[in-house]
Amino acid sequence: MDNRKTKQSFKSGFVSIVGRPNVGKSTLLNHIVGHKIAIMSNKPQTTRNKITAVHTTEEGQIIFLDTPGIHKPQSKLGNYMVSVAENTLNEVDLVLFVVDATEKRGAGDDYIIERLKQVKTPVFLVINKIDKVHPEALLPIIDDYRKLYDFKQIVPISALAGNNTGSLQEAILGEMEEGPMYYPADQVTDHPERFVAAELIREKVLHLTREEVPHSIAVVIEEMKRGENGKTLYIYAAIYVERDSQRGILIGQKGQMLKEIGQRARKDIERLMGDQVFLELWIKVKKDWRNQERMLRNFGFYDEQ
Repeated sequence: MDNRKTKQSFKSGFVSIVGRPNVGKSTLLNHIVGHKIAIMSNKPQTTRNKITAVHTTEEGQIIFLDTPGIHKPQSKLGNYMVSVAENTLNEVDLVLFVVDATEKRGAGDDYIIERLKQVKTPVFLVINKIDKVHPEALLPIIDDYRKLYDFKQIVPISALAGNNTGSLQEAILGEMEEGPMYYPADQVTDHPERFVAAELIREKVLHLTREEVPHSIAVVIEEMKRGENGKTLYIYAAIYVERDSQRGILIGQKGQMLKEIGQRARKDIERLMGDQVFLELWIKVKKDWRNQERMLRNFGFYDEQ
């Protein structure tokens, strides 16, 4: 009964964040997701529906899409990017139009509003940096934008200070419909390196332990970041098992098994990613996790029945 209720109440959807440069779009995204998103990406994000960030809670999952080209095009490439952006805006469930409370509405804002009028997707006006203006200054800003577009909701926030961002997240989820978990719960960006690393670690566990620790393991990349030199990749991963006895097997005598798993996985990760890798592993016991819906959801699995 409870499990069925949880399934029915889980919501998911796709959100695009648009706005002029320096209005705080990245700050807002990083605050919601809880991670710094701009890591490990050397390629320009030019693909359509490029996933910028994924935010997962027990209530739902919000997938934020990169929407390139919301600016006045200066070239054929710019025209193409605008076309891509408008297609993306039509395909998402919600658009967040972020503006800066400390600056007057300008030509860039007007241009975006005109583009938003071409799509049918609901739009939230997110007025950022409210911590830098007097509360009485908000009403004129709201009225000014409201005259130009019929926003589904208007939410004043401070992305940097975290003011009212919880309300914004609730409003976003409120706009989402019931849906599946599209991405594993631990995924916060579109970077596949997290999953490559997790799969390589899992592969080494299964290979080295054979039948002793069958498929009752899950590998979660807790953190993945680059060092200050940009050449070293630091990976912190947890290997989940169901029983204390399995934990003992994975650690091995004097920690030798865990060390061997780490060394083999590190070599493969370095070979595939072309970087020096620092890999730290630890074992966590979650008893009977394969039969707990919450844990399955956290690990990125879900019941297809």
